[in-house]
Amino acid sequence: MTSTPQQEPLDPHVFLLFGATGDLASRKLFPGLYRLAAAGRLPADYRLIGSGRHSPGTDDEFRDRIRTVLEKSVDELEDDTLATFLGRLSFQTSDADDGADLAAAVRAAEEDLGGDAARRLIYMSVPPSAMKPMIAMLGRESLTDRARLVIEKPFGTDLASARDLDAALKAVVMEEQVFRIDHFLGKEAVQNILALRFANELFAPAWSAEHIASIQIDVPEELTVVGRGSFYESTGCLRDMISTHLFQVLGFLAIEPPDVFHSDELHERKAALFNAVRPLDPSRVVYGQYDGYRDEKDVSDDSDVETFVALEAFVDTDRWRGVPFYLRTGKALADSRRTVTLTFRTPPMHMFGDAGEGPDQLVLELADAAKMSLELRTKRPGPTMELARATMHLDLHEELPDDEPLEAYERLLLDVMHGDQTLFTRSDEVDRLWQICEPVLVNRPEVHSYAQGSWGPEEAIGLIDAPGWRLPDA
Repeated sequence: MTSTPQQEPLDPHVFLLFGATGDLASRKLFPGLYRLAAAGRLPADYRLIGSGRHSPGTDDEFRDRIRTVLEKSVDELEDDTLATFLGRLSFQTSDADDGADLAAAVRAAEEDLGGDAARRLIYMSVPPSAMKPMIAMLGRESLTDRARLVIEKPFGTDLASARDLDAALKAVVMEEQVFRIDHFLGKEAVQNILALRFANELFAPAWSAEHIASIQIDVPEELTVVGRGSFYESTGCLRDMISTHLFQVLGFLAIEPPDVFHSDELHERKAALFNAVRPLDPSRVVYGQYDGYRDEKDVSDDSDVETFVALEAFVDTDRWRGVPFYLRTGKALADSRRTVTLTFRTPPMHMFGDAGEGPDQLVLELADAAKMSLELRTKRPGPTMELARATMHLDLHEELPDDEPLEAYERLLLDVMHGDQTLFTRSDEVDRLWQICEPVLVNRPEVHSYAQGSWGPEEAIGLIDAPGWRLPDA
């Protein structure tokens, strides 16, 4: 399956959203589905069924709830589109022990859409502990027939649970029906890494250990875990961010060139790359917990859960052998950024004497409006041959103002509808990433405290050699 089937008309769909009253559904899923509807990208006919253990009231009360969600998150609602969208929305309670009423609701919706011609899209936004029993329920009720299952990360909580989850999935569906979603891969700026690397002769030959000294993937967040204490207590930062988002970005940065941009080809390259990533050394991993975390709702008074991780990783391939990859992420930090920094080696500069201020760096900002900068040495204007630092900037929003990128969840939901797995994660990739992280889960580093609004514990500063962390870059 290639990544360009979006022009094909879509079959009627029944969207079944578990966790429909949760945070992710409110922030991303319902707004994303509405925007796709407003852009004419949803099927011509569809039904939306929200589900969970507890009812939000009548269907009309649920629709009013989602209307409020959309009013807060979508800038310009279209009355007709909103009325149609909400009119196709309903709610049915269910749990792992009893899905009979839910199955009946799905089949009734399919009858309205023409019976077996309808496709099922099931979105599993449930806690890791609930995933296996819910999947078993879907199998018992035959809801996995004609279905595509979207599985929210983390995919398990360690290697053993990930393998149990994979076995539970494969007991009821085939691998091609499973879409393990990592929304970082839906970001335009992350996908642009592939275009930058493989479509530009300026960068392609320099993208290796011969020219690059180190790579940083830095995703600090200003937000605390407020409202997500229970989730974080069961997951922690490593499982939430490192084994998923940051390693997926590392994959795009480090894979060997695919022969074609095709789902199978890209997954083979990623699997080979992850197999070459050295299992993490706990002595090169720094854990932190922000001051006040234990005061958050649903957090234990003596919790040692990490809200910050910084680490050093290595990829043992000919292209990257000896190049450190530094990954850092955490909550309650000084800024919210998604920054990749490639630090280049310094060439011999005998003719210039002093090398000047630091090495060349290519900086990729993985925000919704992708930006790139290249910091390099140039001649300072004037009568002498003196070097100075200068920066070249590229802002894709300014360069391509007429193009409108899809938000990550919109893009990925659209890909699921078209059966395109290019930007999702295959089971063997998940398994290998847990193998890479397993030494740290078994031998947990000491958890250091850090002040809210800082850049994390001081111990993380010494993890990285000169020129140090790119952020803060003021």
